[in-house]
Amino acid sequence: MVLGGKEARTLRKLAWLLLAWALGTAAAAQAPTQAPANFQVRLETTRGPVVIAVHRDWAPRGADRFYELVTSGYYDKARFFRVIAGRWAQFGIAADPAVAARWRERTFPDDPPLRPNLRGRVAFAFAVPNGRTTEVFINLRDNSGTLDRQGFAPFGEVVEGMDVVDQFYSGYGENSGGGIRAGHQQQLFDGGAAYLAAHFPLLDAIRSAKVLPNSP
Repeated sequence: MVLGGKEARTLRKLAWLLLAWALGTAAAAQAPTQAPANFQVRLETTRGPVVIAVHRDWAPRGADRFYELVTSGYYDKARFFRVIAGRWAQFGIAADPAVAARWRERTFPDDPPLRPNLRGRVAFAFAVPNGRTTEVFINLRDNSGTLDRQGFAPFGEVVEGMDVVDQFYSGYGENSGGGIRAGHQQQLFDGGAAYLAAHFPLLDAIRSAKVLPNSP
C-alpha cells in the first residue's frame, strides 16, 4: 500500500511522538529521586539499631542517592566489609551480586564538602572525581584533618547507636574488601554476602535499612 503525502506525514509525526515519549520515560527512570530536606534512616544491624539523620543541605546529591538506595532496599543484608578500628566503618556493596552490578556504574556528581568529617558523620566513598555510587562510611573519629581536603562530603550523621557502630567487627581490617581505591573489591561484587559469609564470617551486617516515618 502506498501512503499519500498527508498520511505519511501523520505517521512520521506519530513516530517522533512515540520516540520522544520513550526517551522521556527512560530519562525519568534514570533521574534521581529528590530526598526530603531532612530524614532519618534506621539501620537494624547485627549489633543493634543505628539511626542516621540526613540533611539534604549538607550534600544534596549524596542525600538523594542515599535516600534512593535505602528506599529500594539496596542496603538490606549488606555487610560492613571494611571496618578499621578508630577510623571508619564502610558498607555499600549489595548482598545480591545482581543488584550490586545494576548500581555499580550509576555514578553521581560530587557535592562540595560543606561539613567536616567528624566522628559519627556519614559520607560516600569514591575513587575518582564524580565517581560516587553506593559505598558509604561512618567516621569512627574526627577524620576532618585528612578527609576534608580529599573531598569527602558528609550528608548526615549518626544520632543514635554510635556505641553500636563502635562494636562492629574490625579484625579483618582491609583484608575483607578494602576501599574502592585499593581495587580489591571484585570478589565482593561477584559473590555478595555469600562470599563474605564464607570467607569473613565475623563481619557485621545490616539486617534492614528503612526511612523512619515522620522524620524531622
